[in-house]
Amino acid sequence: MASINELPEEVLLELFSLVPARELLRRCRPVCSLWRDLIDQVSLWKRKCLREGFISEYQDKPVAGWKVFYFLCSLHRNLIHNPCGKDGFNFWENEQRAENHWSIQDISGFHGKEFPDPRVRKCFLADYGDCLKSQLVDLKAEGYSEELMDTVRPDIVIKDWFAVTSNCCYNYYICVHLLCDDFETLDMFELTQVVVDGRHNSEWKEVSHTFSNYPPGVRHIYFQHGQRDTQGWPVWFGYLFTNSSITIGPEITRMPSCAEEPARCNN
Repeated sequence: MASINELPEEVLLELFSLVPARELLRRCRPVCSLWRDLIDQVSLWKRKCLREGFISEYQDKPVAGWKVFYFLCSLHRNLIHNPCGKDGFNFWENEQRAENHWSIQDISGFHGKEFPDPRVRKCFLADYGDCLKSQLVDLKAEGYSEELMDTVRPDIVIKDWFAVTSNCCYNYYICVHLLCDDFETLDMFELTQVVVDGRHNSEWKEVSHTFSNYPPGVRHIYFQHGQRDTQGWPVWFGYLFTNSSITIGPEITRMPSCAEEPARCNN
């Protein structure tokens, strides 16, 4: 009786490229030495990346390890839940006094501040004084194993978008901590940006930071942003915030957008 192992290597690689990655490693790789060697081949994981749309046919950037690259791409998504306010304030922790609060607004409702991505139609408005909100991301719960975070230590990319209302006199603020199991800070990024007059500076602005070569042991990411009142001025309506994101790993050609991630960011 003929054996599947008698098939040409190219055919076996094509068949393996159709099998879910975790099944390949858990069930197929231990079967025999031939399957193990084929599944360990760089060409198989590059083929799977092509099939999933993680790279284009004309990919020319060097990749250190295609298997790790594949798994990082398969996990790649925005780890901030409800970044645009579609689900109200679900997933966000309000960290200031009750009288200083947030509201959800249509982006087009404030002085014609159109967002660069027309699919994003909602935003958070910091109404008065000090307004800070935060999320805590559990990396293990999101699928990022301790081995992956400690051995590979992939880039962690933070992005945030803000605009200022016409009468705003507050400071934009963002602070992100990489935390260990005990919630001690291993690395952090903090930025305060002063916008004096929103009437002449009202475009949407993007803040971006990439954590690279951080210490091993990162298990949580604490994301906090909002506005700071340094003057004590009684002014209503401060900053607009939307489309905040935390992503891990390489940029890929098929990155889910807000419109494609209704649970995370949509109008």
